[in-house]
Amino acid sequence: MSPSVAARYKLQPADTQVQKKESKLNSHVQARTAVAAANAPQAFWCPDLVSTCDLGTAGVDAVLNLAGMMKACPADFRQALSGKQMVMFFEKASLRTRLTFEAGMTGLGGSAMFVDQTQERLGARETLSDVAHNLERWVDVIVLRTFSQETIEGMAQHARVPVINALSDLEHPCQALADYFTLLERFGDVKNRCLAYIGDGNNVAHSLLLTCACLGSSIRIATPPGYAPNPQIVAAAREIAGETGAGIQLLADPHDAVAGADAIYTDAWVSMGQERETAERARIFPPYQVNAELMEEAAPHAVFMHCLPAHRGLEVTDAVMDSEQSLIFEQAENRLHVQKAILYLLLGGGDRLPARSAHA
Repeated sequence: MSPSVAARYKLQPADTQVQKKESKLNSHVQARTAVAAANAPQAFWCPDLVSTCDLGTAGVDAVLNLAGMMKACPADFRQALSGKQMVMFFEKASLRTRLTFEAGMTGLGGSAMFVDQTQERLGARETLSDVAHNLERWVDVIVLRTFSQETIEGMAQHARVPVINALSDLEHPCQALADYFTLLERFGDVKNRCLAYIGDGNNVAHSLLLTCACLGSSIRIATPPGYAPNPQIVAAAREIAGETGAGIQLLADPHDAVAGADAIYTDAWVSMGQERETAERARIFPPYQVNAELMEEAAPHAVFMHCLPAHRGLEVTDAVMDSEQSLIFEQAENRLHVQKAILYLLLGGGDRLPARSAHA
């Protein structure tokens, strides 16, 4: 882990830890108290991870620093979350996100439960607030993989326990954190490195923008006209970049984006929920394929990245996916370590709330 990442993170006194606003049903429940843990951050000011913006620059550094510690010395954290319980509600299919959260929670001594929500959206059978007020009495943390960002925001608003965004149509914060952790491992620092993202300006692109801005790195995003990142996300990233010195460029030409870049990143041209656009996107996106010819325009040491699953032969060729430049499986592995760090930072500094009747 880069010393600069660790150096920029400063522990916050326990009495300054930010707590979630209590729901009306929990108005008399006392706030969670901080519990010190050896060799790890002793307090965390972020009650939820709904957006990378919740973390801010110090929070991103905290996650990446702790992920490095956990990857290097996993045995030191095997009972860090003993007795803690995590529930996951997924409206979308998953391989890496589900298994790394489950393995991460159990690796920290806690337990994980999974609810398949692919057949019915959260909030359809009963209100989101009712679901939240049930869950907060049973578990310590809620992990959501949803279509709508509003679903995650609503759960965080109502639930008195931490809520983690494991993917929405707007953001994928855990993925981008793992991606930049992977870049830190490869390059030692990212301050003077440039990531080129080629393809659809989707949730992954949004979270890469925000994470890059928090770290003071540089990013170029090349998308076809009409597929650029969300303007509000771009504005938020530029605001953070104004403080950190990060470089942000939005382009249309993939060749301009990759020229001399240190890392080339792409994602699926069609995200889950966009299947009706498959034919149209298949016509528009071929010039944005990452292939050997495009990789040659990057720096000689450039690496290739993809959040997976990949559609081989579409957004990327087999030759690039399977090359020595490819870091795709390092990214996948690092999802585990980053998710462990997120869980610890959200749960390691507080005890489980006592159960109480909604009518008490």
